[in-house]
Amino acid sequence: MPFRNIIGHGRIVSLLARAIARESLPPALLLAGPSGVGKRRVALALAAAINCPAPRSDDRLERDACGACASCTRIRRGVHPDVITLSPGESGAIKIEAVRDVIDRAGYRPFEGRRRVVIVDEAESLVHGAQNALLKTLEEPPSASIFLLVSASPDALLATVRSRCPRLRFGALSDDDVARALVRDHGIDPADARVAAAAAEGSIGVALSAESAGVEEARDAATRLLQEAARTTDPVRLVDAVKDLPGKKGSSAEEREQLAACLRMTASLLRDLGLLGAGADRATVANVDARAVLDGLSGAFGPERSVRAYGAVHRALDALDRNASPKIVADWLVLQL
Repeated sequence: MPFRNIIGHGRIVSLLARAIARESLPPALLLAGPSGVGKRRVALALAAAINCPAPRSDDRLERDACGACASCTRIRRGVHPDVITLSPGESGAIKIEAVRDVIDRAGYRPFEGRRRVVIVDEAESLVHGAQNALLKTLEEPPSASIFLLVSASPDALLATVRSRCPRLRFGALSDDDVARALVRDHGIDPADARVAAAAAEGSIGVALSAESAGVEEARDAATRLLQEAARTTDPVRLVDAVKDLPGKKGSSAEEREQLAACLRMTASLLRDLGLLGAGADRATVANVDARAVLDGLSGAFGPERSVRAYGAVHRALDALDRNASPKIVADWLVLQL
């Protein structure tokens, strides 16, 4: 994928294109930011821009790949001999043997491209021995190779590794950008894409998870949860209201994701309620097709309560990420709303 087709991250993309054109690209970079926002795609676009034999440019991008030649096609398919991707194995870690193999291959001149590009995806999965092995190469990198470390948790890397890789900080995407990516790259219906994007917190990956978990089911469950919280403060009734919440039993990863999708959708609805309660422009509402639901809840959820409840949902999501019991998380949350 060429730089021009990357959704969002315009400043970073422009900076990389300029560095490639002026041959000032560092030998190693750390692409850091939230999961699912396109860091790996930017790394592949960078590899294509470096090695494309027929690059193009415009007012915004000083160098970009053509996107159509044999080199660009092979990079897109993951079979280019000079673009090496290293990712976690079945154990969830990147071990020292895999790193040593990549280091050995990176020491040779490129087979057909201008530079060999090594992409370490989910770099936080590198075991300490692998990071130390990679460190020696980062200190004295091969002249014809560039290393791109992609990470959603860069602080998990050794400080010595981080210090040798200038960091590019990726932020969350806008809801519009997430929805556009879902429609363009994943064929999702525009209306469904907007709903999924509203609860995705700027991450295409999270939006896809919500879509696979059932966006409409998640929003229906979130609506019922908020409606019950608006009707009563009785703890027994509130806890009873979440007994059938999707994924509450949490016996599988899929069920846990269903609960997470429901909680993210709850946060999305609370965000809209907070905006409406504060008198914000109605055009800023993410769940535009749920206006009747929002209007019905607005009397009970004013700005202060919406903000407080929104924070509680995110604490619940953090607890779920830390492997807390889904039942305990759901029961605790409903009492905070």
